Amino acid sequence: MEKINLISEMLGETTDVETWLIRAGLRFSDLGDDAASLAIRRQWREYQAAVQRCCATLHQAPSRVQLSGDYANLRIPGIARRKCSYHLN
Repeated sequence: MEKINLISEMLGETTDVETWLIRAGLRFSDLGDDAASLAIRRQWREYQAAVQRCCATLHQAPSRVQLSGDYANLRIPGIARRKCSYHLN
């Protein structure tokens, strides 16, 4: 029998904010009005726009696509802010 690699995280993108936040170990209730929370909310909007563009271009559901390249940093909350913090100041 071939060895099967189990992946704990579902591949593909999501339109559910709670699922997206879980990728960084966060919950929606963790977000407040501080600068980091506002940056994560902005990243969520950027992520959703990228997912919608990708899905429309490929004619696929979000669960069947995966962002890559410049958009890959949007997949995990807070990552884009840490890597591109100079854009937020």
